Amino acid sequence: MSFRFLPLAAGVLAVAVAAVSAQPPAAPGPNDWPQWRGPNRDGKSKETGLLKSWPKEGPPKLWTVGGLGTGFGTPSVAAGMIFVMGTRDGKDGVFGLTEADGKEVWFTPLDPTKNPNQNNGPGGTPTYHAGKVYAVSNVGTVAALDAKTGKVAWTRSYQKDFGAGVPSWGFNDSPLVDGDKLICAPSGSKGALAALNLKTGDTMWATPVNPIGGGAGYCSPVKMTVGATPTYVCLLGDKSGIVGVHAASGKLLWQYKEQGAIGSVAQIPTPVVYENKVWVSCSYTRPGGAALLELKPTGADKIDVKVLKTYEKPELNNHHGGMILVGKHVYFGHDQNKGFPACVDITTGEIAYKDEKMPPGSGGSVAITFADGRLYYRFQNHLMALVEPDPTGFKMVSSFRLPEPSNKESWPHPVVANGRLLIRDQEKLHCFNVKATTN
Repeated sequence: MSFRFLPLAAGVLAVAVAAVSAQPPAAPGPNDWPQWRGPNRDGKSKETGLLKSWPKEGPPKLWTVGGLGTGFGTPSVAAGMIFVMGTRDGKDGVFGLTEADGKEVWFTPLDPTKNPNQNNGPGGTPTYHAGKVYAVSNVGTVAALDAKTGKVAWTRSYQKDFGAGVPSWGFNDSPLVDGDKLICAPSGSKGALAALNLKTGDTMWATPVNPIGGGAGYCSPVKMTVGATPTYVCLLGDKSGIVGVHAASGKLLWQYKEQGAIGSVAQIPTPVVYENKVWVSCSYTRPGGAALLELKPTGADKIDVKVLKTYEKPELNNHHGGMILVGKHVYFGHDQNKGFPACVDITTGEIAYKDEKMPPGSGGSVAITFADGRLYYRFQNHLMALVEPDPTGFKMVSSFRLPEPSNKESWPHPVVANGRLLIRDQEKLHCFNVKATTN
């Protein structure tokens, strides 16, 4: 894959409204997918009543839409709308589509796309909250948009405001809304993590981390509580490792920079949190691998990190397809170029299984999601698999081939929302009905 460095441009934040619907927007629903990795940023849908197996040809396809341009961004779904990042007319930006049929409502360009030989498009997921959409462009423009119209409310710049350099594949983090704050990961000299005011975009705090180098880690922050301390956790660039910062003040509470938390090229997967433990994994060159960390409060706003288990690449490593905790086991694709199914006990870090035989017809990286007792595996070569989570071994229940393959890198994660499975493949977005019928 190849991405590119982009200079930040000014004066491009015009809104192109294609066709604003005359219908009032729907209210946010309990089965929406409003942000990166779903309602709780853990890759899990809240849906029930879904198909436990699929027909041989796959679940019924409801619609396919095109025109989304180049991009790896996973969609979000909220309030009757789909939000996804892509390119159009030389601009990287955010699309607003109707959830019912995928029709475009608006497109808002954020930054110019130049030197296309080095660009794979924006890779972040827009975050929906209270009628607004928050997104980060490939060159680090953070934008707050009106969810109905795409109109820009405010913007900030990772480069200008936080001293960040554009990493090799652009910024790909997806911001986290928490209370009145937008948490983002500039990975800059003036702030590795930052909290912005939701209404104004003003900086509430910024966390410097030393060393800060190698650009951003392409990872999105998650929240956990250690003892009584609310903490944001994020994997940073290749010199910074994984950090935890105080949610209220932005104070750096802990940092781990050793084996399992650093790869020399890209640090991508969102860490998995469980009680006072953090499971982290990344791929590419050594050391890479995976680590299970235990966090222990030792005083007011003080946390010690104990390493319970580490693996060095190639023994165990996740590329960028995500890791899902079901019960006390983490399921994911192992190996940067293969996506072998793997499972780890998060209480011990021990490998439950590592299946180094590919499912029939699959290959490449794999992105996964969980919904209603099943794992959804989306392999890079367009095989879609439904899998029963079982720590004793990989159990594929059903599979089908995704239609109209782009034959390019297909990395966006599956999204399950409101009885539907959404799969983005470059400029196209497919929607399938995965709701079980009732008599």
